[in-house]
Amino acid sequence: MYIQNPEDRNTLTQRNNIIKVRGEGEIAVQPDTASVNLGVVTESNELIGAQQQNSMVVNKVIDSLIALGIDRNQIQTFDYRIEAVYDYEQGKQIFRGYKITHILQVKIDDLSIIGKVVDTAVQNGANYVANVQFTTKYKDSYYQQALVMALNNASNKAKTIANTLRVSLNPTPILVTEGGDTIQPFESQQVAFVKGVSSTQIQPGQLIIKASVSTDFKYQSING
Repeated sequence: MYIQNPEDRNTLTQRNNIIKVRGEGEIAVQPDTASVNLGVVTESNELIGAQQQNSMVVNKVIDSLIALGIDRNQIQTFDYRIEAVYDYEQGKQIFRGYKITHILQVKIDDLSIIGKVVDTAVQNGANYVANVQFTTKYKDSYYQQALVMALNNASNKAKTIANTLRVSLNPTPILVTEGGDTIQPFESQQVAFVKGVSSTQIQPGQLIIKASVSTDFKYQSING
């Protein structure tokens, strides 16, 4: 026989004198690093020419970012594609040309220059900007704090259940299972940036780092 809540998260098993509870903890922190995808998309009916043009613009974008102080090691190719492009007229496939897509992932340590990085890339030929993401170098440390909160949360739940049922709870769990961590960064959707825009404002917001645990607590009747 057991009593189970509607979400099947916290349970009390009378046969084994065990209260099972799930604890959760989360902490909001300021990000300290960012990444953004910057790309050059080139279309032409001549493949070699399209490749050469795309490569020239990509190199110009990279050089402009390095001039801003971005280390070359923080700029890497995220995606590179060559695609044939077709039009369809009256059910017929008509070859239109080729599309070359070269996307760079740029990591940024100075969050104050994110907008400038985007603007500089666009001004130097980038025509694709997407996936602005924020994170932190100290994720493990923050996760440990969230994990402590999760365990305290589980303990408080178990105490509440025990007090309500008027049973004596052993405050030390006999089993703790870590549920894993999650981090929810601010993430922008793909945005089209137009040349000539004086300044792109990108706000880092906050990160929410979460931890969870599943725990088993022993209890006994106060009357023995």
